Amino acid sequence: QVFPSQDPLDRADFNAVEYINALFPTEQSLANIDEVVNKIRLKIRRLDDNIRTVVRGQTNVGQDGRQALEEAQKAIQQLFGKIKDIKDKAEKSEQMVKEITRDIKQLDHAKRHLTTSITTLNHLHMLAGGVDSLEAMTRRRQYGEVANLLQGVVNVLEHFNKYMGIPQIRQLSERVKAAQNELGQQILADFEEAFPSQGTKRTGGPSNVLRDACLVANVLDPRIKQEIIKKFIKQHLSEYLVLFQENQDVAWLDKIDRRYAWIKRQLVDYEEKYGRMFPAEWSMTERIAVEFCHVTRAELSKIMRTRAKEIEVKLLLFAIQRTTNFEGLLAKRFSGCTLADGTVKKPEVPPPSTNPFLEDETGAETDEIVMEKSDTDKPKKPKVPDNPFHGIVSKCFEPHLYVYIESQDKNLGELIDRFVADFKAQGPPKPNVDEGGAVLPSCADLFVYYKKCMVQCSQLSTGEPMIALTTIFQKYLREYAWKILSGNLPKTTSSSGGLTITSLLKEKEGSEVAKFTLEELCLICSILSTAEYCLATTQQLEEKLKEKVDTSLMERINLTGEMDTFSIVISNSIQLLVQDLDAACDPALTAMSKMQWQNVEHVGDQSPYVTSVILHIKQNVPIIRDNLASTRKYFTQFCIKFANSFIPKFINHLFKCKPISMVGAEQLLLDTHSLKMVLLDLPSIGSQVVRKAPASYTKIVVKGMTRAEMILKVVMAPHEPPVVFVDNYIKLLADCSTDTFQKILDMKGLKRSEQSSMLDLFRLRLPAPPPGGDGGGSLSLSAPTPEQESSRIRKLEKLIKKRL
Repeated sequence: QVFPSQDPLDRADFNAVEYINALFPTEQSLANIDEVVNKIRLKIRRLDDNIRTVVRGQTNVGQDGRQALEEAQKAIQQLFGKIKDIKDKAEKSEQMVKEITRDIKQLDHAKRHLTTSITTLNHLHMLAGGVDSLEAMTRRRQYGEVANLLQGVVNVLEHFNKYMGIPQIRQLSERVKAAQNELGQQILADFEEAFPSQGTKRTGGPSNVLRDACLVANVLDPRIKQEIIKKFIKQHLSEYLVLFQENQDVAWLDKIDRRYAWIKRQLVDYEEKYGRMFPAEWSMTERIAVEFCHVTRAELSKIMRTRAKEIEVKLLLFAIQRTTNFEGLLAKRFSGCTLADGTVKKPEVPPPSTNPFLEDETGAETDEIVMEKSDTDKPKKPKVPDNPFHGIVSKCFEPHLYVYIESQDKNLGELIDRFVADFKAQGPPKPNVDEGGAVLPSCADLFVYYKKCMVQCSQLSTGEPMIALTTIFQKYLREYAWKILSGNLPKTTSSSGGLTITSLLKEKEGSEVAKFTLEELCLICSILSTAEYCLATTQQLEEKLKEKVDTSLMERINLTGEMDTFSIVISNSIQLLVQDLDAACDPALTAMSKMQWQNVEHVGDQSPYVTSVILHIKQNVPIIRDNLASTRKYFTQFCIKFANSFIPKFINHLFKCKPISMVGAEQLLLDTHSLKMVLLDLPSIGSQVVRKAPASYTKIVVKGMTRAEMILKVVMAPHEPPVVFVDNYIKLLADCSTDTFQKILDMKGLKRSEQSSMLDLFRLRLPAPPPGGDGGGSLSLSAPTPEQESSRIRKLEKLIKKRL
């Protein structure tokens, strides 16, 4: 690995015998053996010389190494000596510096101690003088000077916290505390004298002394400030408690405006008389308003409990509206900073709403819900921060909101009954193909009313009443779905069963089959569009209710059952449309199965039953498409369901066509191809604007109708030899069912004895694993067929191409 070599002699698995055989592969090569031996001897001598040179060179290496090691050891000893000398000199220098700076350090300590002593003495002098002045000013009620002095004395006293062990300092601290206590009691007494608690007459009033006293209270214990505020507000609201006692007429809900008018006058009066007496940071005006709200809420709760039977919906809503207006007025006037200590907490600002159910809360009672898709893509305005005073008074109405909920239950019941009566009186909507299927007007009216109730209730409460209202919403959503939508769907009829085969065979293009009228088709489409509108709007209603309700109650709001109900209405409507068109095509398919296909002599144009099917499709599908223009996905579902229903039924009737001659099979193949083309064009049939059919629908039609074509191609194939026929069937249809094979044999008109042998052969030829691929993709028989049969198939293909 260190010295790579290509020489065979250097290999680890060197074999002398193989090496010699490589040098002398034949007897003739032994003639130059002397030359080879000489080369090897020369190589040996060279190796010996190299080894000798290396050995001799290594004899001096040990001596040189020892000499270098000794020199390195001497150098290390010299370096160690130099380092030791440097260290000794550094220690001497450090000692010398310490001796020089010792005196300087002593001077620095003395200076620092002296400065601290002077500062402390100055503070002590200030403290002693300040305490004396404080006591004197307190006796003279010089509150203006006391406010500034007291703050300074307190600040200076903080510097002596670590000297409280000294008796003189402790004595001064106690004198300061005593002065503070005396100031607090004196200020409270002054306010009691100026604003007595008993009686309604105020002997005193605002003065400079009281204004300065408030400044002193800011420096004293916070309890002094709270006591002043409490007594003043209590005295200020004493008149309110007398005027609006429970036994007074003005105390009832119908005169609730007078309560709020009274506090407005009092706040104006306060601003004029006492606005400058209290510091601005005390927010006395807001505190008076907040305390008024607390008192009002308690008084209203008490009187409503006593006179609960007298509460009516209009009276309750009137009181709530006036109260919420007052709370909004408070929010405009005050910031809500004093609510931190109250019972009402300032609600958090929710994130911006992306729900398209409501655009804006302003004027929400009269706005209409716009559920168009374009509106859902527009950015919504961020929600305005909630009112910090919301619920501070109106919370008392929440226990009585059951009156409002019961009223909404009654109103919604009457609204549904009116919708039912209007529908019966006006009848189904008139067909209007140009504008598409219209949503029933009652649907928009219902959700507008829902929106109004939801906004109104959310302003009253975001707790249990919202859950109760949601339950009412669910009840009448289900009633609307069953009474207005499902209840008005046309009923299917089975009158087509009485038609005879003869009449079907003689059916002309203008004849009519029992089916839904144009008005009934438009009604079904209108109900489908309405159910789709209700489904989308109900989902948005659920989202908006979750936004309005408390976070802890969000999980209890679930409108999935109601959305499923509207989905059932949509599914039933589509099924009705499919059944109607399917039933209209049944007589034509029955006529197909009753025809004598063994007597068909030549292949002509498409059969009359195909013309009848196409006629019904052209009559129904454009009407349905135009009326479902606003809900294209449900029209696509209709097309898919019709294809899934019609194609299997067509194949079943195809199996009933027996026996079939070769020409008859060719005619059926031509008819099948015509139906396939019509079905592929079904979504845009009769339309001026040609649209490509959805891929999901096209796949269903191609797969189903190709199977029908393959069935007919198997029927057209000769059954001799049997092995080839069976193999062609398995390849074309990929159907391992003996029932299907039996039906093919019946269509060919084979005898029972021939069918028995064919079935046995079919069971033997079935592959062991079931075929996974679709063998129906091939359009021609792969096994060899007679020339006459190939000629017939080519002629049929040319005929189909010519028609296309």
